[in-house]
Amino acid sequence: MRILLPTGRATQQMVQEAAEGIDARVAVTGEIASFLTPAQLSALLSEEKYDMVIISGMCTASFADVEEHYGVPVFRGPRHAADLSSILSHLPEIPLSRTIPADDFLAEKRQKEAALSIYHAERDSDFLYSARGVKIGGGSRMKVLAEIMDAHRAADLPAMVREFFSRGADIVDLGFGFDATPEQVSAAFSSLADIEGPLAVDTQDPALISAALSRADFVLSLHEENIPLVGDAVANAGAAAVVVPGKAGLSANLEAAYDCGIACLLADPLVPPAGSGLVESLGRFSGYDVPLFFGAGNVVELLDADSVGMNALLAAMAAEIGAAVIFTSEHSDKTMGSIGEMRKATEMQVLARGRPYAKDLGIDLLVIKEKRRRREPPVEYRECIHAIPPEKEIEYDPCGNFRIGLSGGEILAEIHGRAYRGSSWSAVFSMILSAGEVSLLDHAAYLGKELYKAELALQFGRSFEQDGPF
Repeated sequence: MRILLPTGRATQQMVQEAAEGIDARVAVTGEIASFLTPAQLSALLSEEKYDMVIISGMCTASFADVEEHYGVPVFRGPRHAADLSSILSHLPEIPLSRTIPADDFLAEKRQKEAALSIYHAERDSDFLYSARGVKIGGGSRMKVLAEIMDAHRAADLPAMVREFFSRGADIVDLGFGFDATPEQVSAAFSSLADIEGPLAVDTQDPALISAALSRADFVLSLHEENIPLVGDAVANAGAAAVVVPGKAGLSANLEAAYDCGIACLLADPLVPPAGSGLVESLGRFSGYDVPLFFGAGNVVELLDADSVGMNALLAAMAAEIGAAVIFTSEHSDKTMGSIGEMRKATEMQVLARGRPYAKDLGIDLLVIKEKRRRREPPVEYRECIHAIPPEKEIEYDPCGNFRIGLSGGEILAEIHGRAYRGSSWSAVFSMILSAGEVSLLDHAAYLGKELYKAELALQFGRSFEQDGPF
């Protein structure tokens, strides 16, 4: 298969190295590969016969007429020449797109394949028991249990529960503090009558547990003090129970819960925060013949580090010890997003089965850092002009000033009572320009900077402050 690889002088060496060992011609068409024109490609195709053309993924021109005239398919390669070798080494097994850059196309394809693999693995997995169709234990995926603290105080509990399920929770746990009453617990669960997913009650108070049993599918947590008081009621309700060591020890409490007739049990040996025995506690997750419960939420909450990597690592640790359910929470600003992170982390563990490590799975939890840095050739120039700080006196745009903020998951730019809003900075900026709301170039540059900063804040779940640092 003869391949034509048009490129620019700036990336010629990288493309030639990527093409080593395959039947390909590397043709330099100018300084920058993305500036390739249909006329230049036509000239190359008229010189000899090719089976395929792979152009830069950064090209914006249409080559449909060229393809039709010469009968040679023209595919988009990756945006960056450094990624070309990973594409060429898998031809012709991997498909390419005529319109989507290869790195985007293949990433999307791998994600779809990964999602399908996860779906089939869960559909075909065995399990020990289920709650409202959610499999627990066996070969099923480790399930994510997400807690709503002080559920009786939530302004709109049904909306909050639905939101948690939509973001990846398999089970939503309603936590109740010491100030909660049985009436409030009963009312909270009654308000969720239309919720289809499994719910848990999180309290050790027997009266509050009893008030939740008309709807709760899981009880957190049972021990030697409340099992004699509420164990029979939990068993009669058919609820599953998470059992903790208490003072009697985990084995003794599991036996007591089993004697009450509770058929579906989970053992929680308890995971302390990092620095308080986290590593040592992992040795206690063995020797039980019931599914294991892994409380990752406290570890993440009680360590001032980004939650993404911690959730990925904790899910991997939980998978290694065979946990069936993993607990997460979003009690603070720094842990927001943990539900989705933990769900993806558990799915990564499904894809990692049979592999030595959870890498190159089609999905990942890389948010800030890159898996591979793209090493583009240096920018060449003849003259260097050093930038100096701008004048302190700013010239205000006669059109007026904008107030930029975030609202409802979108960027908001307000001027004279008119609000331009959208999910991308470019869309909002384009609307502002087309409406004639900006007349100075420096004001336009400022708006672009602030709007893009707002989009990054949305993307990374951070707060936004106009004129402040990101």
